[in-house]
Amino acid sequence: MISFAVSLVLLLLGYLFYGKLVERIFQPDDRPTPAVANADGVDYIAMPAWKVYMIQFLNIAGTGPIFGAIMGAWYGPSAYLWIVFGCIFAGSVHDYFSGMLSVRHNGCNLPELVGDYLGLNAKRVMLVFSVFLLMMVGVVFVYSPALVLNSFGWSTMGWVIAIFVYYILATLLPIDKIVGRIYPFFAFAMLFMAVALMVMLFIKMPALPEVWNDVSATQSQPLLGIAPYMSKNPLFPCLFLTIACGAISGFHGTQSPLMARCIKSERMGRRIFYGAMITEGVVALIWATVSMYFFYYGGWREVVDANTINAFLAQSHGGKTLIQYFTAPTVVQQVCTGWLGLFGGALAIIGVVAAPITSGDTAFRSARLIIADALHLSQRPLRSRLLIAVPMFAAATALLVWQETNPDGFNTIWQWFGWSNQTLAIFTLWTITVYLVQQKKPFVITLIPAVFMTVVCSTFLLVSPMAFDLGSTVSYIGSCVACVVACVWFFAWYRKQGVAKR
Repeated sequence: MISFAVSLVLLLLGYLFYGKLVERIFQPDDRPTPAVANADGVDYIAMPAWKVYMIQFLNIAGTGPIFGAIMGAWYGPSAYLWIVFGCIFAGSVHDYFSGMLSVRHNGCNLPELVGDYLGLNAKRVMLVFSVFLLMMVGVVFVYSPALVLNSFGWSTMGWVIAIFVYYILATLLPIDKIVGRIYPFFAFAMLFMAVALMVMLFIKMPALPEVWNDVSATQSQPLLGIAPYMSKNPLFPCLFLTIACGAISGFHGTQSPLMARCIKSERMGRRIFYGAMITEGVVALIWATVSMYFFYYGGWREVVDANTINAFLAQSHGGKTLIQYFTAPTVVQQVCTGWLGLFGGALAIIGVVAAPITSGDTAFRSARLIIADALHLSQRPLRSRLLIAVPMFAAATALLVWQETNPDGFNTIWQWFGWSNQTLAIFTLWTITVYLVQQKKPFVITLIPAVFMTVVCSTFLLVSPMAFDLGSTVSYIGSCVACVVACVWFFAWYRKQGVAKR
């Protein structure tokens, strides 16, 4: 429990001190925000700070800080280090600057920002890349909450259809009609879930892996079958793609502009953008901790019915191990109901379900706005929104059908979503770095995360069986080359900037 407690304190200190430093570098002022200057009653609507924070938190806190943290816990206490340092020094900085730059640029979306600082070609790539990512987010965040809700009756496909209908309404209606009204309740459920599980951790004080422990020596690992998974998915780079939303996520860069169109003052930015990301880091930390106890120290024996375990062990399951049997939705259901009882478990599961649903609806909303900006199409008339939404949801439906008919469709989309998500973060971090250079501000705060994430995503392409599958040795050499190329490119550009200003 020491590593967990220290990690919680570090996240809080990161918000109080490093967040303040980041805010001081940006220098927010009292100029009119887009919500005030461009109010349109649909997307540009000034709302109270607490409500904007709740919406931002739910927008970014999809299944990533829960499902991603559960799968990331397979790597042991290394997950603590990535969540804490990734969240403070990369993810929160990424979210703050992407949101505040949108505020300074009239509430524009991420591709527009990238185009302003990285050029027209980068803007075109980002336009296609971001819309495709948002479509994947919407499809993934339809299916994952439906899997959790399936245990409450009705078929998975029935829940998928119901959630999809909600997405259509939330995408088309003004932001204060559905999103602004139901998100506070969903946020309460999400935060209740996190706080309740944290309290249970301190009450139970279970044996947990510490950062200095060798978790490979635990007795439950051979039974669960974690080692074979780890051999196919090495810690570097897979941990840094598996835990995305709890550390750094490019998807957030598409969501922050939504709230950049709703804040009344730039001085609200640190609480909303940096603060929401720190909150998400806390949620990820809690679920990673619960899952480490669950997987490594026999916690699964505590919350899973013995008959279920014996029945599983008595069958071959085609070589399937327990680690594959305990999927992320299964862990959520077992832990929430086993630790929090019927009522607490139900409310916690509502929070777990609300997170992906409230990210999926704003993913489609962001895609609509990005396409509208590219086409210079006003979104005030309903027919203009329909003109974009109808083909967009038709394409999403086709992707959803493919996912359902393909035996490995969900896993394929999820893995490519993880890589695409972090690649999007790379574009955003380089955009912010260029902005800081041009403004003569300390750019190292985003340069280091930009280079690091460039190496992570490059290595994944080289080592993953889904891509080039070149083996670990060649892939790690390639990642070193990617690091050198990124640094040489940047400092050559930086030198030209200095020469041009003389």
